[in-house]
Amino acid sequence: MYQYDDFDRQFVQERVAHYREQTERYLAGKLSEDEFLQLRLRNGLYIQRLAPMLRVAIPYGTLSSTQLRALADISMTYDRGYGHLSTRQNIQFNWPDIADVPDILEQLAKVNMHAIQTSGSCIRNVTTDHFAGAAADEIVDPRPYCELIRQWSTSHPEFEWLPRKFKIAVSGAAVDRAAVEVHDIGLRVYEDEQQQHVFDVLVGGGLGRTPVIGATIRAALPAKHLLSYLQAILRVYNRYGRRDNKYKARIKILVRALGAESFTEQVETEWAMILNESEPLPATTIAHMQQFFTPPKLPVVDHGTGTLAEQRLHQPAFSRWVERNVFPHRTKGYSNVILSTKAIGVPPGDVSAEQMLAVASWAEQFGVGEIRITHEQNFVLPHIPQGDLLALWQQAQAADLATANAGLITDVICCPGGDFCSLANAKSIPIAEAIQRQLADADFVHDLGDVDLNISGCMNACGHHHVGHIGILGVDKKGQEFYQISLGGHAGHSNTQASLGQIIGPSVSRQQVQGVIGKIINIYLTLRQPDENFLSCFRRVGVAPFKASLKERPHDAVA
Repeated sequence: MYQYDDFDRQFVQERVAHYREQTERYLAGKLSEDEFLQLRLRNGLYIQRLAPMLRVAIPYGTLSSTQLRALADISMTYDRGYGHLSTRQNIQFNWPDIADVPDILEQLAKVNMHAIQTSGSCIRNVTTDHFAGAAADEIVDPRPYCELIRQWSTSHPEFEWLPRKFKIAVSGAAVDRAAVEVHDIGLRVYEDEQQQHVFDVLVGGGLGRTPVIGATIRAALPAKHLLSYLQAILRVYNRYGRRDNKYKARIKILVRALGAESFTEQVETEWAMILNESEPLPATTIAHMQQFFTPPKLPVVDHGTGTLAEQRLHQPAFSRWVERNVFPHRTKGYSNVILSTKAIGVPPGDVSAEQMLAVASWAEQFGVGEIRITHEQNFVLPHIPQGDLLALWQQAQAADLATANAGLITDVICCPGGDFCSLANAKSIPIAEAIQRQLADADFVHDLGDVDLNISGCMNACGHHHVGHIGILGVDKKGQEFYQISLGGHAGHSNTQASLGQIIGPSVSRQQVQGVIGKIINIYLTLRQPDENFLSCFRRVGVAPFKASLKERPHDAVA
């Protein structure tokens, strides 16, 4: 992972000092709420329904054991002993005092972390594949380019005050685990015929009030032109993006208004001018950044296939965990492991300080001291020897991080919702817990196969409900909480194209949600063909059978 140099450390420390002074002035009444608003947002601080919330940046979802221990300490010292893993691969603290935030930022700076640009109308955390650098299907490691974009975009004077927040994702594997099709800019990096790194550039994707699948505006862009082309896109957005209405300010609205072809022409014209006044990204700069992300020197190990097979044979629960939560590694004898935060009774993505400390220790004991955070709000330990999987599973069980449900319907993506967020129309966490309890039978859930269930408490779609195979959106009806159900969404994280969910009927009350989910599952079980997963079944039969069945009342529980 990237290592800070003296400049990086000085930059972050000075930023902390500036924000400390700004906070002191605000608390002394020398800055108004409006004056302090943008200052705190640029440093990751929101004011939520019940308390402030601090969002800490985890660049491309990667952190070290040392950093995770620091986060655990912060949660115990300044919060309530836990943190929340977000769908942007960051971590959030829900209960810090405003006066304590400068101290938190100072503690973060000591371990090369910060909260810069985790909010506000700027380029947010650049996200990527949670298996980057370790995946068996990886073509190009995207992390060096994520870091280049991060450094280029941080405090960039042209992009400090964009019309709206801006999100970039990069994928370098055969399977897109970064959901590049639903980002403001999505980048697919691969090798051309000359084995040079090139990018397909998608623009105008996004969720929220107007969900859109991004359009490819340039293919096979050479790596040396990556930053200049991104600059051209952002200049066009800065120039023409709407600032009079925040609901119509995202770049997806601009691309739709101009049309993808006209938008591309604007970008190409701007890019030509940039190329005339600047130099391409030097190959030495790219090579220098790649040095920080060279694969770790993993010892040659016994592949452990026979031993692992025997362990799985004698311990069915362990075998189920390996099947669902252990993924292929680029090096024989090693695996990538998902540690699920989706145990029943725990808000999805919430992790205690004790769990953070345990994960940090496991990363050192079994791996190379590195941890990832996924879009699905789970931890990943990369580079784990297969011979250590049983020992890791046993320790993870004791810490309640061994639920064998990665990719299953109980691996719920869920925003904080009305329990915390001041923007939410309805609560998300109780809905997630009720569905998990409804589907507590592990054998039944495994028989259902891959089902993405995503829940958002409002149209901002922090729970990515639009791209859930089953999506649930909280809506307000005359002061009452209701929930709109959609089917067939997909973030594009497999070999099939991304898609947006289709609403299947009128919104339902909280008490009816479980029954609706039960009916959806029963319809799927009735209609599916052998070895057909939920998304494939839905795309084959369409939305009509689900709509027809759901017109019946009352909503039954799952059979």
